[in-house]
Amino acid sequence: MQTGTKWIGTWAAAPAPAEGATGFSNHTIRMMPRVSLGGDRVRVRISNAYGSRDLAIGAAHVALRDKGPAIVAGSDRMLTFGGNASALVAPGSFAISDPVELNVAALADLAVSVHLPGVVDPAFQITGRYARQTNYVSPPGDFTGAAVMPVGNMTDQWFFVSGVDVSASAEAGAVVALGDSLTDGNISTIDAYCRWPDQLARRLAARQGGRPLAVLNQGLGGNRILHDIRGDSGLRRFDRDVLAQPGISHVIVMLGTNDLRNRWAKPEEEVTGEWMIAGLKQMALRAHDRGIKIIAATLTPFGNETFMANAWNPTRERHRVLVNDWIRNGGAFDGVADFDAALRDPEIPTQMRAVDDCGDGLHPSDSGYCKMGDAIDLSLLD
Repeated sequence: MQTGTKWIGTWAAAPAPAEGATGFSNHTIRMMPRVSLGGDRVRVRISNAYGSRDLAIGAAHVALRDKGPAIVAGSDRMLTFGGNASALVAPGSFAISDPVELNVAALADLAVSVHLPGVVDPAFQITGRYARQTNYVSPPGDFTGAAVMPVGNMTDQWFFVSGVDVSASAEAGAVVALGDSLTDGNISTIDAYCRWPDQLARRLAARQGGRPLAVLNQGLGGNRILHDIRGDSGLRRFDRDVLAQPGISHVIVMLGTNDLRNRWAKPEEEVTGEWMIAGLKQMALRAHDRGIKIIAATLTPFGNETFMANAWNPTRERHRVLVNDWIRNGGAFDGVADFDAALRDPEIPTQMRAVDDCGDGLHPSDSGYCKMGDAIDLSLLD
């Protein structure tokens, strides 16, 4: 590293077991992450967090994205791992590439191409996550260096690529957004970048002055504070997805809606507001022990949810209100992002305003997600 610089995570995707019968056999995946903070050197993280055996990487490249599966001429860089063009990533682990010189602007789109030379069948428990944007899978073959990668399939998931870091100034930091599908941006328009962490990244990039800050979206659909589902609970993944991120200075936590909804109808996993508060207190303690500022986001209303029948009831609403009141007034956090106040209908506070509701009573519309990003006081991040 150059004097006065450090590695900062500029993009991330929370590892989770991929859903559906996804498999690869001598394919190249080209993932299209949009960075938040720019830099002149780049490295990439490839995760095998949920794999049951070694993940073989035949080759990997990073480049600036042009459009579709194409890259900008002259920007292609081969990635190595400890000086080697190929690598094996052990089960439950990840590999960080060697750095490459590449000038990347804030909010730029990259193309990260990874050749998977072996057979990776669904039983492997592939690491993936819904992307709300278009990524690409090639026909069989190594196309990592192709200027326009041939497309066998398109996908709206991330596979294996879980982080991008840039070399940034010593005063730079990173804000991790830890949450569920409302942070992941479920139901938002594909390729529109309307998730609230996207909006926060745009605001930080546009402001005059202030500390340079990246935004890392570690949202995971279905995620809960206390119990595992679709991967690890918020408490279990806090060390990996928050504390281990390079250059982290802040975390914004929005978790608890799925604890209340108990979508999987397990009586033993029905929670109270007090239990959720206890879990959030643990996150605050762990962040503060590492010198990281933690901001809590209030839980948005879902009183008219149609996504799942019987998700809302008056008892669960009382627990939501209890948690929100504690977040606002409990003093455990370094700040509050009041997403509830930003989206709730003043006439029916158990529901979102219709204009901010995607239509299922649970997930915001594109404008609602952007209002969440606008509700964060940027002074909390300085």
